[in-house]
This record gives sequence, structure tokens and C-alpha cells, in this order.
Amino acid sequence: MADRNRIPVRTTGSRAARPVRRAALFAVACALLAAGCGSGGEGSAGETPQSAGQAPRQAVQQGLPGMPPPLDARDLYAADRPNRLAPQVKDFPSRVYVPNTGSDTVSVIDPKTYKVIETIPVGVQPQHVVPSWDMKTLWVNNDRGHDLTPIDPATGKAGKPVKVHDPYNLYFTPDGKYAVVMASMDRQLVFRDPHTMKVRKALPVSCAGVNHADFSPDGKYFIVSCEFSGELLKVDTAKMEVVGQQKLPFEGAMPQDVKISPDGKTWYVADMMADGVWVLNGDTFGRPKLLPTGKGTHGLYVSRDSRSMYISNRGEGSISLLDFRTGELVDKWHIRGGGSPDMGGVSADGNVLWLSGRYNSEVYALDTHTGKTLAKIKVGLGPHGLAVYPQPGRYSLGHTGIFR
Repeated sequence: MADRNRIPVRTTGSRAARPVRRAALFAVACALLAAGCGSGGEGSAGETPQSAGQAPRQAVQQGLPGMPPPLDARDLYAADRPNRLAPQVKDFPSRVYVPNTGSDTVSVIDPKTYKVIETIPVGVQPQHVVPSWDMKTLWVNNDRGHDLTPIDPATGKAGKPVKVHDPYNLYFTPDGKYAVVMASMDRQLVFRDPHTMKVRKALPVSCAGVNHADFSPDGKYFIVSCEFSGELLKVDTAKMEVVGQQKLPFEGAMPQDVKISPDGKTWYVADMMADGVWVLNGDTFGRPKLLPTGKGTHGLYVSRDSRSMYISNRGEGSISLLDFRTGELVDKWHIRGGGSPDMGGVSADGNVLWLSGRYNSEVYALDTHTGKTLAKIKVGLGPHGLAVYPQPGRYSLGHTGIFR
């Protein structure tokens, strides 16, 4: 985030009738498979959100080659229903992994007890904990240490760091073909092998502070926030090229998290200086409108039923609730005793929203039904992009957990 240098840190120096029927059956089979047919990664199928015997709704066609098609063309998050864990993650212990930017550690929280059960030393300035495309590895983005620490979510053990320059944030293309490193200080989007992290293409950008992103329903493009220059980029996924760029219409804009609506028609971009979310059409990439939410608007998270979005307002210790159907705010929760809610995720069952307390060395657990603060847990200095894991879904697009 734009405030990363305010955190006390150490510095040193991240898809005739018989053939037609066969083709139709093949398409349905692909929609039911996790990390679907012809995908570029190693993931396997997760359960579908439909009840037994119920056929999936029509999926989006002609998407990015190799991308698993959405289970429901009307809901990009249909695979994320409560506790619908994919086979490869269903036996992982439930944990909350918290990168402490100022302490160079990851705090591991048991969500059942709300207690820290382990502290893992990692590299310099860990910013986000990111699930890999195949969901088998958690990557800790050690931004100023210029490496990624892999954590095995089955055992909770850290592996040997992998050298990656300026890995502020990390995403994966929907086909599983590339990891995309948000090299903020380097002013680059770096497309890498999703397993070895070897560079495939480094894309220089003219904006400052590439930060967060999300992908279109067909996976053909993604939108990136540039926090330091108040801009947005539109990037062609297959060509790995910037195809659109715009300055946000607010003096001093500082865009943060990016999230697309379940129907795939509306994009939301949090802005910590404009104190709200920008609402735009990603296809036309036209001028966005600002929806005020609260001071220091920061993180965006979708509820397990795809009806609501939780919006963290770091500057006032609150979370705003947006109704996707109406596009309006319907509630605001305040953290008990105040706080600085930043990045996080929703529990597998959908009952708890977990957020890091950026300036308070703590983590917040909130009841998603009532907004009640369930716990405030002390962790290291400058907790940032925490990951709740495992979560439902077929594959990961990165960040702290964008699953489809």
C-alpha cells in the first residue's frame, strides 16, 4: 500500500448431430471439473455449487484458451459456496496466515481458538500471502527481500525461498499459464512461470505503484490499480500488453483493491484517498463513478452467497456492506474499540471475515451475519495481506485469495 514506508521496517540492499452431442457433453464435463479441461496448471476438480443431479447453468463461452469456464455465467463466484473445498485442499488444516511487514514474519492463527499457534520467519517486508493457481502452495511475497517464501498448507512448513525481484503482490492468469508479479517499485508487470517463477516476459508500465488486480469473466483481460499515480491499467492477458490506461478523476487518488461483480458486468476499485470505491465498466473502460464508503477504503471481499461485498475502511475502523443486486451500501460495521482493517478474506464456511489491523499489530475476526467483532488477535508489526486457508473454489487467481 501507499503507506508501506511508514511501517517501521528493516531495509536491505514478487480456455451432423452426433459430433455436436459429443461436444456438448464434453463442455458440460469441463464445467464440472475443477481446474478444467485443457488447463495450464495442476489443479483438480472441486465440488460444484449445484445440488446432486442438477445440471450447471450455461457457462461463458470463448474465454481465454485453457481457462476453466465459470460454472454459472451469471455468477463468477459460483464455485466459492460455503465449504465446497476442492479435493487437493480439503484435508488442509484451517489456518489464517498473517504476513507481518515490519517483523519479517508470518503469524499463523488457529481460527477455532483465535490464537497464534506459530510464528514463521520469512524474508524482508512480507506483504501478502498468496495461494498458487493450483492451490497447493502459499507464496509469501517478501517485497524488499526480493524473494518468495513457499509454505506448504498441508504441513504449515516454509520451504526454500525463490528469488523474485520486487514481489509486492502476486496474481495468476486464469489459464494457470503465468504468475503475474506486481513489481511496484520496478514499474513492471512480470509474467513468470507459475511453478519455477522464471521470467517469461517483463512488461514495463508508465504508471506508478502497480498494486492489485482482477480478471474479466472470460479471462481475456485484467484491470490493475496503480496506487502512486492514481491510475488504472487494462491488460490483455494473452498478449501480455497494456491496452488501456486512465487517470482516476480525483486529485490525489490512491486506488487499492480491485474486484469484479458476480455477474461480471461491474468493476469496483477501492480508493484510500477518495474514501470510497470507483464503479466502472471494464469492457468499455470508461470514466468511473465514485461511491463513498468510509475513510481509507482499502480491501474488497465477496460473500459466500455472492450477494454482498465487504469493504474495509482502514482509516475509520469500519467495514461497509454493498448489495451487488442494487449496487448500494446497506450497512456499516465498526470494529469494537476501533482499528485499521486492511486486507484479508472470508472463512471457508462464510461465517467470519478476517482482516489485518495494519497499524495496530492485530487481526480482526468479524461475524458476517451481525458484524460483531469476535476477536482481536495480537500479531507482529504491520500485518498486511493475510490469507484465510483453505477456501472454496477450483483455482486461485492470487492476491490473498481470489477463487473461481
